[in-house]
Amino acid sequence: MAELSAEDELELQSLLNQLLRSINDKISDAASAECAEEILLHLEETDKDFHNYEFVKYLRQYVEHSLGTVVEEEMKNLSTEDGQHAIGSGHDSLIHGMTQRMRDSAEYQQTLQTLKNAMIVVMESLINKFEEDQLRKEELHQEKQRIQSSSQSTDHCSDSDSSFNQSYAFIRQEQLQVLAEKLDASKPKELRCEALQALCCAPPSDVLSCESWSSLRRNLCVALTEPDPDLSDNVLQFFAKSFSFCPLNVTREIYTSLAKSVESTFVSHKLSFPTGSATLDINRPEICRLLKQIRLMNDFQKEVTTFWIRHPEKYMEEVIESTLSLLSFHYEHASTGTEKALEPLHLLALLDVNATWFKKWMHSYYSRTVVLRLLKRKYKSLIVAALQQCIHYSESCDCIKEATGPQPGKQQHTLQRSVYSGKELEYSLFVHSLCILGNLIIYTNGRKLFPIKMRKHRDPVSLTGVVVIMINNMYRHPEPLHSDTLHTDSLSPCSLVMHALWMLCERTECAEECLYQAPVIDTLLAPVIELLNGQQAKLKSPAVTLTLIADILARIANTDSGLALFLYEKNLSVGHSERTFAAHVIVQFTLRLLDKGLPSLSESDVPHTVCGAFISVCRQMYNTFEGLQVLRPYGLHKAVAAAWKKTSSMLERVPTPVPGASAGVSTEEQQNLLHWEETLLDSLLNFAAMPKGLLLLQQTGAINECASYMFSRSTKKLQVSRCEKFGYGVMVTQVAATAPGVVALQSSGYVRALVVELWSVLECGSEDVRVVRPRPTPMDPIDRRCLKSFLSLVNLLSSSPSVWKLLCQQPLANKSEYTLREMPTSIPDLIDRLIAVNSDAKIHSLFHYEQSHTFGLRLLSVLCCNLDSYLLLESQYNICSMLLQSQRENIINPDSSQGEFIIDSLSVERNHVLVRVSVVGGPCERRLPARALQEGEHPYPWPMFSCYPLPRCYTLDPPEIHLNSRDSEISTFLASSKDSKSDESWMESCRRLYCKVMKSKPYILTGKVLADLLEKVVAHLSNSAAECFFSPTRYKAEETSARNAALSSVEQLGINTCVTYGCHLKLVKEDAVKDLALLMKHLKIFLSTQRVKTTSELRTQQDAYPGHDWLASTVFLIMAGNTEQSLGLLLNLSSLLTSAFIWPARIHASVHFPKEVAESGILPVYWCTAHYVEMLLKAEVPLVHAAFRMSGFTPSQMCLHWLTQCFWNYLDWTEICNYICTCVVMGPDYQVYMCVAIFKHLQPDILQHTQSQELQVVLKEEPIQDFKISSYMEFMLQLERSYRNVVLTDMKTIKNPVE
Repeated sequence: MAELSAEDELELQSLLNQLLRSINDKISDAASAECAEEILLHLEETDKDFHNYEFVKYLRQYVEHSLGTVVEEEMKNLSTEDGQHAIGSGHDSLIHGMTQRMRDSAEYQQTLQTLKNAMIVVMESLINKFEEDQLRKEELHQEKQRIQSSSQSTDHCSDSDSSFNQSYAFIRQEQLQVLAEKLDASKPKELRCEALQALCCAPPSDVLSCESWSSLRRNLCVALTEPDPDLSDNVLQFFAKSFSFCPLNVTREIYTSLAKSVESTFVSHKLSFPTGSATLDINRPEICRLLKQIRLMNDFQKEVTTFWIRHPEKYMEEVIESTLSLLSFHYEHASTGTEKALEPLHLLALLDVNATWFKKWMHSYYSRTVVLRLLKRKYKSLIVAALQQCIHYSESCDCIKEATGPQPGKQQHTLQRSVYSGKELEYSLFVHSLCILGNLIIYTNGRKLFPIKMRKHRDPVSLTGVVVIMINNMYRHPEPLHSDTLHTDSLSPCSLVMHALWMLCERTECAEECLYQAPVIDTLLAPVIELLNGQQAKLKSPAVTLTLIADILARIANTDSGLALFLYEKNLSVGHSERTFAAHVIVQFTLRLLDKGLPSLSESDVPHTVCGAFISVCRQMYNTFEGLQVLRPYGLHKAVAAAWKKTSSMLERVPTPVPGASAGVSTEEQQNLLHWEETLLDSLLNFAAMPKGLLLLQQTGAINECASYMFSRSTKKLQVSRCEKFGYGVMVTQVAATAPGVVALQSSGYVRALVVELWSVLECGSEDVRVVRPRPTPMDPIDRRCLKSFLSLVNLLSSSPSVWKLLCQQPLANKSEYTLREMPTSIPDLIDRLIAVNSDAKIHSLFHYEQSHTFGLRLLSVLCCNLDSYLLLESQYNICSMLLQSQRENIINPDSSQGEFIIDSLSVERNHVLVRVSVVGGPCERRLPARALQEGEHPYPWPMFSCYPLPRCYTLDPPEIHLNSRDSEISTFLASSKDSKSDESWMESCRRLYCKVMKSKPYILTGKVLADLLEKVVAHLSNSAAECFFSPTRYKAEETSARNAALSSVEQLGINTCVTYGCHLKLVKEDAVKDLALLMKHLKIFLSTQRVKTTSELRTQQDAYPGHDWLASTVFLIMAGNTEQSLGLLLNLSSLLTSAFIWPARIHASVHFPKEVAESGILPVYWCTAHYVEMLLKAEVPLVHAAFRMSGFTPSQMCLHWLTQCFWNYLDWTEICNYICTCVVMGPDYQVYMCVAIFKHLQPDILQHTQSQELQVVLKEEPIQDFKISSYMEFMLQLERSYRNVVLTDMKTIKNPVE
């Protein structure tokens, strides 16, 4: 495109000028340049005549002429590619793509550059013309003024009508010299005023760069001190104009001159103000003049930060130093009993009470460095003065008494004030000083200025001393008016101190140096300890002050360092020599508040706000593993639950309003009760953040109400708490891992809402977009729109207890007809419509049959990864038969023996599910078919099948198992110690040898050696009184009664699955089904005597253990199918603590638990093992812990899945055996360490799949590749040394876990 000609530029200039004149009114009304720019940017939207302006028409014509060919070419290419244009979202994407290609073209770039260059020339020309017009107008105006002035004045001096009364575009040096002479203090006032007026009209840059500037500045400073306001005001006007238009290298001289002038005024006048309630009138001439000068300085202080970085540092340093020098001015011995010296800081505090100037100076590193350097070297007295003011306020009794005059910090509701009391001046200085200190200590080098020596103080004031002074000032907060529980005045001591403490809390390093110190915590909790001891706390407003204390404590507890300070450091003095932990004081005080057991506080002093604030502090602690461990013995969950029940009953007793009847409870009181009830429910709900906390919540009986509360908040997308970064996803998953939890979620409406939302996204879609051509078929098995619902379902149905609760004895509808508007509302409905699609009616009821059925099959695949869930689905719904039938219907010629399968997404997915549920084995024992097709002649190389047996390619030859390794060290050790019952050191020797063998020769621990080792160790431990945790078993195996016992269909299916796996491993033969069935019958009779007679409504608690006994099956295979040996080993194992964790069927609804815990259906493997797995993950593998938090999934759910089925399908057989043996030989806590080791092993995969939002699915569907217990034995030994004292100790308390 050629450059614009001179004629074009002239035309463009004329059109632009015309446009600006047309929109002059709109631009003139703009409040600032930014607003004017915003008006121009949105002119097309706001001006209906926009397209009628000649300038806009010219631009449109120019663009069409320049880019018309490019647009036509793009449109032609678009028509060739697509044939037709779609209307809808696809149309927008096409237009966007075409526009982007045009903007990237060379023609567009050239046109843009040409237009930009032309507009720059046009704008410069317009600006020059505008400046010339303005200059001409000013000259005419000044000439008119001069003529009028000459005609009215009398000739008092020879040059009264001289040219200095005019406005100058330029001013000569000679004229400035004359002005300097006229400004001399010896000249008449009128002459000086005239010279000042002329100086104000001259360009400041010319004045400041003239040769006579030094004498001018001297005379101006003298004029500033004149009592006549005409002189001083004109000087200030000139200074203000100079500040606005001149660069820093010029204005710094004016500023420093102004600062020195102000300082000299204070030195010469020695001003004072009355103390107490007596007032000071700021309209006094000398004070008014100083206020104006300091106001101008303060405005410059706040604005100079925006541009001084563009100038040399020495200019900035001059400004800063002159300011600090002025503010450091202090009268020595100038105060009397009735008056105090008025200093620059008093007036600056009146003008900028929040020290905004200092905050801005400290914000930038460029200026902060200079400020701190000067404070350290020369002006530390400024910090001393600020500290002294804070100490004075803290120690003064007057500051907290009611005054007849205006209250300190109370906002005055008058437009302008001219009278201030001495108290108010002192208070404004206190606020200013507090803000300076608060902004000083948040920076590293600012904190290095402390400790600071002060007069009348023996010891220097340290950083913690400053914070303690601030907190004491907060305690001096006057009682709020009208019994408000929150004082929102921004200038009150509590608000100022809280703001400073919040800033400290937000900076980790700063908080550790200033807040996380014993004196600070002691000061914060001093009123709490006094109240606990029955003393009267020295608080003017207990409710407000205690709430603020709790707020700071909660912020401290929200950090790892602060939490450790509360939990593990005895830094609080509660007696003459007794010290305790902060956490203990806080939880005891909270319990007393809940119980209303503080006699020194009246009920009116302790509103629900205070109690809720301290519960919030406790919540920050019990939300963590360490905090819950410390707070659990206090029974806080019980106290909160009792308070909730009491509040709930009070709300139930509120009568229905009747017209004419007196109201028993006011609306405000009822709202307060409702808010208090929500606070208590929220606090109870937060116990569910961890497995052990979920058990405590379940024991309170409020889990259903908490789930309803959580559902109501999650639907509103509300945050869990102020300090929590994530939503309710993790908490929902944690709750859904247990049978009581999923019952609560179902009763709350969560499950129904989830199913309906899924169906709406999957089947309904959006109906308000016109579609010309069909929407493209999703390439992923799970469409991205449905992924969130899919993952939520996986989280909900992750654990087998939840699946059993939702599906057990729930038949499918299998209707003969489904209407198109009929939506599923439960999990059985969802299975009926999306998974069990076995009729034409179900197929025709789906708008997107292939996509929806694929979704159902993917969900089925994840569900069947849990073997207990698969057994339930297969026994109730015959899943395999249905899938096989669907595969038969997918054969091209079903009557022919050579019929081929139709390969589509559904047949591939069905084939994958069938192989997954039909073949059991670890990563080296089975091969799962891929779901993706390949390129080439054979896109799907995996053979499909429509009947059993499976093709051989899906099973892998297992590694050879040495059934008789008699020459191993273990065998030698076991053979040499025939009688180990009396040898106490035998077990220690066995453990050392086991560790040695696991590290060096793990392959020998198989077959007979492994069986002998397990049998010997279990027998030794069960015969030791110290190791026997449960009462010894007294079961006599009666063959007849055992054979007559009945097994459920789930148990029988589990037996067949186990024997099939054993045959594949060549451990047993096919006839072992009867032997394993007999073992299961014996165990069923034995375990029935170990269970409580439950009245629980949970379906999983009404019969035997909900699922198959995988530990018993594993032991049966280890013993090579010997029923007698297996039964003996399991009976001996049942008396050991280890059995409570590796044998879920043994501990299910056990009589060894309190009845409430037994009826809950929550296993120790969840609320103990999984709890400590999460705790150790946070400490040892933090990236994995964080990844789970981000995904909304929990490690505890995965642990529960792995451990309840003894790692079947996840580890190879040898590693499963090693897991059992390690837990028996080394101790039950090794179950925790092994899970942590697995997560550590999987860390790269976990981090990768968290990003792709498929963590849950991958962890469930994929086996644990390449994991060897022997490789992580040393890591587990390290975990034992670090955590056994905590983990094993807590495992031993499972008989009474909620105490």
